[in-house]
Amino acid sequence: MEGSAALDPAELWLEPPPKRPKGGTVPRMPAPSRQAPVARRGRKRARAPRSPHGTRRLVVLTVVVGALLGTLFVTAFGQGATREASQALPGPSSRLLPVGPPTPLTVALHNGLRILLPVAQSRVTAIGYHSSDGGVLPLTPLGHQGNQGALSRLAHKIFGGSGGGFVYYQLSGGDTAALDVGAAAGTDVYAPVDGTIVGISDYILNGKAYGSRIDIQPSAAPSLVVSLTHLTPDPALTVGSAIAASTTKVGRVVDLSGVETQALAKYTQDAGNHVSIELRPAATLTLP
Repeated sequence: MEGSAALDPAELWLEPPPKRPKGGTVPRMPAPSRQAPVARRGRKRARAPRSPHGTRRLVVLTVVVGALLGTLFVTAFGQGATREASQALPGPSSRLLPVGPPTPLTVALHNGLRILLPVAQSRVTAIGYHSSDGGVLPLTPLGHQGNQGALSRLAHKIFGGSGGGFVYYQLSGGDTAALDVGAAAGTDVYAPVDGTIVGISDYILNGKAYGSRIDIQPSAAPSLVVSLTHLTPDPALTVGSAIAASTTKVGRVVDLSGVETQALAKYTQDAGNHVSIELRPAATLTLP
């Protein structure tokens, strides 16, 4: 080694490479968080579908509440704003052609006395009741009231008892003493009861005579008198004449639209002309 470039023997020493283990190693993964399963379980609970029974109850409750609200809305506003059509009494015709006597139809009662419709069904525009003076006896309306309050209509829909058939209206005063059967002027009027004519006199309104008043003693109740007004008498009618309900013509409706505001006009498509019927004890009957 002399005469040669000398190297430090330490520089010639090489470290042998480290021995690798026979099995491969994988770096250790961090331990999963313990909160993750809890969060997943929470999400699963939140996404769990509703019970079929709970969903069914919710649907039924929604339908019931909607039906009640709809009924209240219709009964409170629908019928108050529109006129209810009568099932037994169709609307009037604009042409006053002869139609003959009405089909016998009881529209009101007083004890055992029946008051029949005095106008042919096709000519009736509306039926109404109002208060009256002079010892007039109350009538019991048949049919059902078309302008009763919203609460009463709702109660009748739920519990029944609203009546059926044709519609009548309460015009004023809350009483049912006078019965107004609407019809166009010139419509034929027939006897509402069987009986005898006991009086034909002028009907006075504002000091003037407008048509006549016809008083009838009913065969079924001789102690009472049925009075018809707002009509002109039939020329063949005289005191003492025997009449038959729904058969004998007693007169025609007169036009009073120019001398008074007729309450029935609120429920008809015309001026509200009508024939009026009142019931009194025979002892209190007085001529105008």
